Amino acid sequence: MEYVLIAKVEQVYGKDGYVKLESFSDFPEQFLKLEKVYIDFWGDKKSFYVEDFNDLKGKVVIKFKRFDSLRDVNVLLDREIYIDEKDKISLPKNHIFSHDLIGSEVIVEKEKIGIVTDVMKFKSNDILVISTEEKKEKLIPFVLNFIENYDAVKKRLILNVSKDFWEDVED
Repeated sequence: MEYVLIAKVEQVYGKDGYVKLESFSDFPEQFLKLEKVYIDFWGDKKSFYVEDFNDLKGKVVIKFKRFDSLRDVNVLLDREIYIDEKDKISLPKNHIFSHDLIGSEVIVEKEKIGIVTDVMKFKSNDILVISTEEKKEKLIPFVLNFIENYDAVKKRLILNVSKDFWEDVED
């Protein structure tokens, strides 16, 4: 089975077994349809069944069946949450899951310039954090105009920028 990382348990929410998630999805509504997720425990994925879900101003709050107290949910803190690949939502054309970009090699003018190590979320647009071969970090706005091609299978992002643009980017 192939798993897709969708969130991480951020903190306990209230005292009735709810937890707040750091969602890695741009589509919080996907949590509404989930019945089962997988939580990683030292490399082993365990099934958890969703009992309730709330979207509180962009923050996802979720409750799992048989987790009814603070003590029950403490074991879930900082754990990653996955779904089965077949349960992931499909994106419209010219859209990319930001979590899929992590680990992708970045190409500018046919030359590998680094690896995407993070995607920072902002209201205006997301920012790609790219670690270069020289162990520096470059920040690039994640906008459609800068993307020539993305191959999710090969994890290869080709940017539509010149090397001059790339070298002008602040460290």
